[in-house]
Amino acid sequence: MRTVDLIRKKRDGGEHSAKEISSLIEAFTRGDVPDYQMSAWLMAVLWRGLSNAETAALTDAMLRSGAILDLGELPGLKVDKHSTGGVGDKTSLILAPIVAAGGIIVPMISGRGLGHTGGTLDKLEAIEGFNVNLSPADFLRVLREAGCALIGQTAEIVPADKKMYALRDVTGTVESPSLICASIMSKKLAEGIDALVLDVKTGSGAFMKRQQDAEHLANMMVETGRRMGKKTVALITDMDQPLGRAVGNGLEVAECLEILGGARHPLSEDLRSLSLELSAWMFLLGLRVANIEDGCKLAEEMIAGGKALAKFRQVCRLQGAPDFSRLPVAKFTAPFAAAAGGFIARIQCEQVGLASLVLGGGRSRQDDSIDHAAGLELHKKLGDPVQPGEVIATVHYNDPARLPEALRFLQAAYSIGPEPPAGPRTIVKNIII
Repeated sequence: MRTVDLIRKKRDGGEHSAKEISSLIEAFTRGDVPDYQMSAWLMAVLWRGLSNAETAALTDAMLRSGAILDLGELPGLKVDKHSTGGVGDKTSLILAPIVAAGGIIVPMISGRGLGHTGGTLDKLEAIEGFNVNLSPADFLRVLREAGCALIGQTAEIVPADKKMYALRDVTGTVESPSLICASIMSKKLAEGIDALVLDVKTGSGAFMKRQQDAEHLANMMVETGRRMGKKTVALITDMDQPLGRAVGNGLEVAECLEILGGARHPLSEDLRSLSLELSAWMFLLGLRVANIEDGCKLAEEMIAGGKALAKFRQVCRLQGAPDFSRLPVAKFTAPFAAAAGGFIARIQCEQVGLASLVLGGGRSRQDDSIDHAAGLELHKKLGDPVQPGEVIATVHYNDPARLPEALRFLQAAYSIGPEPPAGPRTIVKNIII
């Protein structure tokens, strides 16, 4: 069947066979299907959806588009974590060294920013010299030495997803649950892991705005992992406000380093607590602890004893960044102040992410470069009191022409009311099959 026929079939609500999906993905990976046709198919999928069978077939086809790593020579269980993406979501940079320091191997293949959300790879590249483009052999070498490595898809690992991921970011097709599931699970299964912890975001800053949609996606991914023989759990977590107090690649790395170093900041507590909880689940699935409470205690010990920060330093050195403190600093800063007094009643979190994006912290087009110094430092979050003219956030930027649009997004993001809202929930629900 021709590619255009597959596009029409999905556009009209038809269901693909596993063979049709496999043929499409193979041809796209070879370069025989142009980007414009794949973009049309992705939009048809977003509009019409995929069945469970189609989603499984797509995951399998993407997984088999490249090499599947064999980590059998490394002793112990291999556990990873993945987030569906959110504003200020930087837990990977905290939990990966925590869990590796605690004795679990963490092979982490991550992605770049999608739409208004940041990407782990973009954050890591804010560290001068950090190389996320390791070959499978170098990936294995770093894992062998440090017990942890953080890379992106190489030409060998899930090349179909790498090409599709870039297209989805710039064609408005990010939000499809089936595409999200296939993208995440194909990368994770290619890592050679034994278990996976999923952080599925819900709220105004997530791709899944409604909790029921987040639960649907979480169940889909947990079931996919189970059918592939991997222990998988999912946490539904809140994204009705940015996670932590930094939004933007270099600023987020700096916040992670503070937490790994043992510092405590009130506006970073949600980030810290979620990172510890996710670490605890990784320890549990890796048979390092007997329960979540012990897992949280072990994670705390890795921070308090300096082992987590030392592990992050080791990973940075092995991946080309001997000094992880060399982070970019923006030329300019500007305050964003409250127009009235009261309490922060609502944060339209996606607008905050878009403010960072237009400053240069994200991509509007596939070939856009990232300004790793651009972003936002938050001084107020949900429920906090504010006075008229008090600074809510500081904008970090290098291009003055971008500032007015960023401020407009921030103005649309923040609502101030006479009463504080109900407190946000960091962890909404756990899903285990």
